[in-house]
Amino acid sequence: MTQPDQSDQFGIVIAGHGSRDPDAVREFEVLIELIRTRAPQHVVSHGYLEFASPTIEQAVAANLAAGTRQVAVVPGVLLAARHAKNDMPSELLALAREYPAIDFHFGAPLNLHPLLLQLAQERIIAAESTSPNTLRRADTCLVLVGRGTTDADANGEVAKLARMLEEGMGFGGAYVCYSGTAKPLVADGLRAAARLGFARLVVLPFFLFDGVLVKRIYTAADDLQEREPGLEVLKASYLGVHAHVADVMIERAREAVTGRAAMNCSLCKYRVQIVGFEEQVGEPQRAHHLEVRGLLEKERLDEPLATDVKAGAKLELMSAPYQPHPIEAESFRIIAAGRDWSDFPQAHLTVLQRLVHTSGDFSAIDDIYFSPGAVGTGIRALLRCKRVVTDVTMVQTGLKRALLEQLGIETWCGVHDRETHLMAQMHGITRSAAGIRRAWEKFGNDIVLAIGDAPTAIIEAAQLIREHGWRPQLVIGLPVGFVGTRESKDELRRCLQVPRITNSGTRGGSPWAASVVNALMIDAVNQLAEYART
Repeated sequence: MTQPDQSDQFGIVIAGHGSRDPDAVREFEVLIELIRTRAPQHVVSHGYLEFASPTIEQAVAANLAAGTRQVAVVPGVLLAARHAKNDMPSELLALAREYPAIDFHFGAPLNLHPLLLQLAQERIIAAESTSPNTLRRADTCLVLVGRGTTDADANGEVAKLARMLEEGMGFGGAYVCYSGTAKPLVADGLRAAARLGFARLVVLPFFLFDGVLVKRIYTAADDLQEREPGLEVLKASYLGVHAHVADVMIERAREAVTGRAAMNCSLCKYRVQIVGFEEQVGEPQRAHHLEVRGLLEKERLDEPLATDVKAGAKLELMSAPYQPHPIEAESFRIIAAGRDWSDFPQAHLTVLQRLVHTSGDFSAIDDIYFSPGAVGTGIRALLRCKRVVTDVTMVQTGLKRALLEQLGIETWCGVHDRETHLMAQMHGITRSAAGIRRAWEKFGNDIVLAIGDAPTAIIEAAQLIREHGWRPQLVIGLPVGFVGTRESKDELRRCLQVPRITNSGTRGGSPWAASVVNALMIDAVNQLAEYART
């Protein structure tokens, strides 16, 4: 008798994204049944990363209960972005620790597989067939709508697909937009495409299943048709349940087991420096979905989210007050007793006492300037915007890691990036000033800006605020030195358009700027803890 090929003896777990929309969940589960039909020799189970149940962990447990000892986990997503690069691998690592005797393999997302291009072609032709009008493709613009992510590589794959369909099917043009995160957004993209002068738009959502976002895309297309009655707007179907999708997922599982699962590592921002994302090289794989994992099932059972161990731990962390080290606590007891603080507003005390602690000098706070409401505005900005931009890495390094993680705040400093160096050379400005200009371009207004080293960074920020309407939520300017330091701080104090914290004279430095941000974060977590308690 011929022995079965060992490489074909494995279970398949399809890891879906999950959705609050029951239509999306239902279609995903119909696809799973189709996969079972087309791969009967495999045990096939499914789980969801977010919202829906079963979870990926439960799907693996079900697969193992059926007797498999080798499991291929396939991301049931179209493109490799954060979910496929971070969230799902982190789940798989945890499962590998839980089941050390099991051989786990991780597959690639579906990506731009030829079968999916053929399926997109089918969807477009089906949409065209619904029109009573006969138009040449040269008079039609394809509007391809992607999900949109923070991963430029994944967004670029959507643009690549649009180009392939445009050339392959003979469209007069193609326009790419996204349902979220990336720009242009759907409504803006449809408006722009409508102005290109084509007689027809074909709107194709590059999505696997129905759901909230697909419904919004179709609503936006209907709105455009109502506003532009002379323009024909056709709505193509998303990919949906189809044998091509099932076959690609089965192929990805087999590639994983045979060691041929291919990611686009040459343009992965976590592996190589990609323009605009240099700081994310080597970023550890962390799950960002734990608080919504299996959420709908918990809500259905009327089970509080906090009963989930990991999600509960996050909730507990978010509502935990700041706990200083005993030595730190003793230092602040001494600082509190070391002078009369009654003349200072209560809201300023954490910042001021932190500056005394950092400088070792009670007189360091005598010339600190707070614009009205700066502390409260800064705390709200940290909680809402969750991003701190610094002029140098010393300020970034001085921020308390535990507080950043507790509040979910990201930090960014571009002073050492290649683009910053190029900008500094081309515009004849310092790297610190160029880093501030890049922050204005990258993030807009939703940041807290902390400057602790470079007076030129303050001058650049002030110019952007005055001449270009930049409105950071809070500007902290405390550089140290003798060249331009006093003048830059005076310039910041005169920037009435933004909340600001600065001082006079030559004292300051990166530790001072970091201390102010740390103080605001401490007040933020303590306010959250008090809110949770009451």
